[in-house]
Amino acid sequence: MPSATHVAGFNTWKSLGRFVKKGEKGIMILAPIVVKRSTDKDAAAEELNGKEKALVSFRPVYVWDESQTDGKPLAEVSMVTGDPGDYADRLKTYVAELGIALEYSSDIAPAKGVSHGGKITLLPNLSPAEAFGTLVHEVAHEQLHRTERRAETTRTIRETEAEAVAFVVCQAVGLDGA
Repeated sequence: MPSATHVAGFNTWKSLGRFVKKGEKGIMILAPIVVKRSTDKDAAAEELNGKEKALVSFRPVYVWDESQTDGKPLAEVSMVTGDPGDYADRLKTYVAELGIALEYSSDIAPAKGVSHGGKITLLPNLSPAEAFGTLVHEVAHEQLHRTERRAETTRTIRETEAEAVAFVVCQAVGLDGA
């Protein structure tokens, strides 16, 4: 499957409204088995709501590429389009004022951006609009999710909040599709 783009297991495809075509051969991978274990009531345990994740083992599972499935089309990832103009430079200045380092690396692919807590890494060669939208998203993570509040939110909530901030800011500067 050298040209695979979207790979998932049988149940994941089913949950997305797709099914594996008859006769398709999956690829066996070793998937981690992770469990939540109760811990003592120390500060670190309170951050995880008294649960700690632990890798227990691996198990063989089969995965299939999207081309090996039929059914509902997958949701498209939105692309930010337009020209951010001088807002891009203003945003980079703001990031520097916050004391957040901004770097570029292709090692983060397929992610467009990553917030590391004091450092943001963006994928190089993004369009100006995509770079702006991604940087806004990552700055939102830096500002909203690097506090004690992080322990009170789930990853889904944090991603939704960052996407909402990026959408509003991109719309405000005249970009489409954020």
